[in-house]
Amino acid sequence: MAPPPNGMQELMEQVELFEKTANLSASINDVHNTIDLLTTARAKIAADPQTAPLTLAKLQDPLKKSLEAAQKDIKPIYSGLGKYGKALDKRFKDKPLPTAENDALSSHPQLINRAIAMHLLREGEFSVASTFIQEANRHPPHAEPTLNTPNPYLNESWEKDIAEGTFNSEKLQEQFAEMYHILHELRQEKNLGPAIEWARARSDILEARGSNLEFELCRLQFVCLFSGHGTDGEDQLMDGTLHGPLQAWTYARREFGSFQRRYAKEVQKLMGALAYHENVPESPYGNYFSNDTAWEEVATSFTREFCSLLGLSADSPLYIAATAGAIALPHLLKLQSIMEKTRTEWTTQNELPVEIPLPPSYHFHSIFVCPVSKEQSTDQNPPMMMPCGHVIADESLQRLSKGARFKCPYCPSESHPRDAKKVFL
Repeated sequence: MAPPPNGMQELMEQVELFEKTANLSASINDVHNTIDLLTTARAKIAADPQTAPLTLAKLQDPLKKSLEAAQKDIKPIYSGLGKYGKALDKRFKDKPLPTAENDALSSHPQLINRAIAMHLLREGEFSVASTFIQEANRHPPHAEPTLNTPNPYLNESWEKDIAEGTFNSEKLQEQFAEMYHILHELRQEKNLGPAIEWARARSDILEARGSNLEFELCRLQFVCLFSGHGTDGEDQLMDGTLHGPLQAWTYARREFGSFQRRYAKEVQKLMGALAYHENVPESPYGNYFSNDTAWEEVATSFTREFCSLLGLSADSPLYIAATAGAIALPHLLKLQSIMEKTRTEWTTQNELPVEIPLPPSYHFHSIFVCPVSKEQSTDQNPPMMMPCGHVIADESLQRLSKGARFKCPYCPSESHPRDAKKVFL
């Protein structure tokens, strides 16, 4: 797991310190003891009112000590909350939000709603997503053109098609429900069966994509059987201490035949580990059997392939955009302040005027250079993908085709320009 950004380190330290010093359960126990003392005294007085003076006199000292203990135990909690609040104020300073001069959100409300709905579906919040979609359909948003943003009415048709692809999403919801069921089996139950069954049903598609998912799942199943921590659904082989390796060997003979062409060396290494069954961790194959992150790795691979087959990225675009925006906002606010003082204007129309220090995982290749014309694509000259999978700029497509069938410049395939699809980076 990557370390937190420098600005968040102090917050993390305050949280850890708060968890170590603030004992809320002790304060709760002190309060409960005080309540028990008062309840017992009340019951005693109710039973015999004549004992009230003596009971109240005896109650004063233990009640005082109990309240003092509660005050003492709760002090670190107040102190920790105060320090954490100061750390939050220091990290997230109260600054005005930028003006709406470059507000692109109000120009494309349907796409914003789609991003929200897709994020909720990805997170497994199906009931919330369903309610959101129903309300969005009941009160359709109205696009408001804003300064320095494209006119939303020019792209209304394709924007509407993309949005409706999510809002008519009962099938998509069922697919994500299946994904979360399989992920639950992988992460919580350590059960590879549903994931292997899903990958096997799509074996041809995954292999055409060059995916390793099915083999990764079967390899982990072999490791689990070898270690005696899993079952492949067959009868358990119990033969002293060898039942684990023998199960793995039986599983490999039954399942690994289809992997010989692509993963011959990997299969050979797994089978070679059988010779070291008595001391696998010290063997040359120990890394296969001591990988603490193996389950999370196959879960991540499964999520990536599942979303890819749906035509989606593995990570939520809304989460990525919001996080990148939160990182970029302080820099843009500072730039805006400088521009106001120096009375200068933002002259760059299609790019940011300053470099935004995003983490490496947020570095995307968002620029397409046409391999035919050697020019960068623009909104007016977007990249177009032909049925064969090759991509060229729209102007190159029109120049090569002249409105009729033409041959792809990179393979023998022929197609019509109307069969090409616009690519969004």
